[in-house]
Amino acid sequence: MGYNTRQREALLTYLSDAPGRHITVADVCAHFHERGEAIGTTTVYRQLERLVDEGLVSKYILDGNTPACFEYVGAQAHRRGGRGQACFHCKCERCGRLIHMQCDELEGIGAHLALNPMRTVFYGVCGDCRAADGEGGAV
Repeated sequence: MGYNTRQREALLTYLSDAPGRHITVADVCAHFHERGEAIGTTTVYRQLERLVDEGLVSKYILDGNTPACFEYVGAQAHRRGGRGQACFHCKCERCGRLIHMQCDELEGIGAHLALNPMRTVFYGVCGDCRAADGEGGAV
């Protein structure tokens, strides 16, 4: 598991207080900077990678132009609804938000194509952006 340092504990607390939220290294560094706590960018990367290896955090790489996102999943595998189904994501092409896709049909497609939910991201337009354009509906 590695060393249980003060910085690791502070990072785990920050992440666990934001379940379901996709957080970048820049978000983590900004959070600790605002609180006046010293934690280096290299330390954040190293600790996040360890947490990913331990299964406490999921890492999503969307594309070559966007920083990786991390999500706290705790001791449980990245599942939704307690039913053991994988969680896919959609990135809004307008605002850039990463959205959990809660669709049983995607699970069937994922099983049929052997998609890796940790590396598969669908692109579309979120409900907020569609509503702002008067289109309505949600992703």
